[in-house]
Amino acid sequence: MYRRTFLTGLAGLAISGPAAAQMMHDMGNMTGHDAHNMMPMAGNKLVLPEGQPLRELPRLMNQASEAGLFKARLAAEPGLVRFAEGLDTPVLLYNGGNPVIEAHEGDRIEINFKNGIPGEPTTVHWHGMPVPADQDGSPMEPVVSGSERIYAFDLPEGSAASYWFHPHPHGLTAAQVYRGLAGIFLVKPKSDPIPAEYGDTVLMFTDLRIAEDGSMPASNMMDLMNGRVGDHVLVNGQKNPALAVAKGEKRRLRLFNATNARFFRLKFENAAMVLVGTDGGLIEAPVAVDELLLAPAERVELIVSFDKPGTARLTTLDYERGWMGPGKPEEAGMTLLTANISEKPAPAMPPVPVKLRTIESLAKPTVTRRLVLTESMKGMEMEFLINGATFDMTRVDEVSKVGQVELWEIVNQADMDHPFHVHGTQFQIAEHEKDGQVTKPSYRAWKDTVNVVAGETVRILLRQNLPGPRMYHCHILEHEDLGMMGTVDVQA
Repeated sequence: MYRRTFLTGLAGLAISGPAAAQMMHDMGNMTGHDAHNMMPMAGNKLVLPEGQPLRELPRLMNQASEAGLFKARLAAEPGLVRFAEGLDTPVLLYNGGNPVIEAHEGDRIEINFKNGIPGEPTTVHWHGMPVPADQDGSPMEPVVSGSERIYAFDLPEGSAASYWFHPHPHGLTAAQVYRGLAGIFLVKPKSDPIPAEYGDTVLMFTDLRIAEDGSMPASNMMDLMNGRVGDHVLVNGQKNPALAVAKGEKRRLRLFNATNARFFRLKFENAAMVLVGTDGGLIEAPVAVDELLLAPAERVELIVSFDKPGTARLTTLDYERGWMGPGKPEEAGMTLLTANISEKPAPAMPPVPVKLRTIESLAKPTVTRRLVLTESMKGMEMEFLINGATFDMTRVDEVSKVGQVELWEIVNQADMDHPFHVHGTQFQIAEHEKDGQVTKPSYRAWKDTVNVVAGETVRILLRQNLPGPRMYHCHILEHEDLGMMGTVDVQA
């Protein structure tokens, strides 16, 4: 559809379904300042501290004494965070923060989860992880407020990767994530080809919109159309934290885009980046990169070499992902992380391995599916659709079989980029096509989220190895809440 047609209805735009209920809830609790922030992206001048030492995210402790078992309690609850001096911001947190779970291939996982969010259902979705369908935290299995459930699953061989977890209740996902609910799940291999001398540093990107009184304003109409983009980008909950490194040091950095809707086109000034991993773990061989794009929900693993004394900054470049209406945020020129490189040289570091692992190409597909992403105005209501339909929890959109290799064509006929995520498996990107030009990936990788540029078709190869219903959706979370999601029933 054409942008000029779509924007004619903005003045009287209405939102229907669960997202409308959440928005009315938010508006009912608004202060006068909140109401001001319903206007498009006014932006405030609240200053957040910068340059503090990068802090590690808290670890979720293993309560099991038995080898091969990770057992813990996890609670989603309201909390307070002091982002700016003298101001406490009400948020939602897991165990009081954004915890990291670390386990190994072959481990058994048992998480006793409690929903402590007043008046709202929630789930825990183990994003990208090969878990059984009934343990995946889908919107079909909500955990009601005040209740508990156990998530239990095994980590198969070959599943080592950088995963994360977040809520997935239909219509409430976007709000619960931007209010703070996200965590990291690291699955380690039994033998890691990346030298231990590089360390293993988690960088979780979130963004924050905070009013001058410290409150978190409700989402506005522009947020629902474009996805909520905050005024401040945080790394492990901090604005532009500092990382101390020595000259010649190499660091393994895991980058997680845990924002609702922000796209990061990243460059490391005064440092060299080598890509070694994506959503589904290590790639086959390292690839030197000057910059990279990290869409919502995507992850990468980098080896960064800090060879020159001074300052190395992880910065953002401009990226045009499509924006409807006023208030387009400035994407370029942000500094997300500053590495301070000392004159003192680091101990000799081993080189980056030439070979990381072997990724076998999936077999020839036996089924082809075509999923078309569009936007629509239905009367004065806005919808985001897949194959002309919005999400319905009672409907099965596609039927598949365990072990069946499929080719999915994701066709973006909308006005903006849509990062496309499939539950329950990792896929391989076969090709991108836009304006009649076809491009193949320059390296083979496992992915669970791929950005589909406006006007582009992306073809992916996938195979589901576990039965049950699985979601597929846009990972701009507001678009997911507004219907850009479907269900594939994987039959044994």
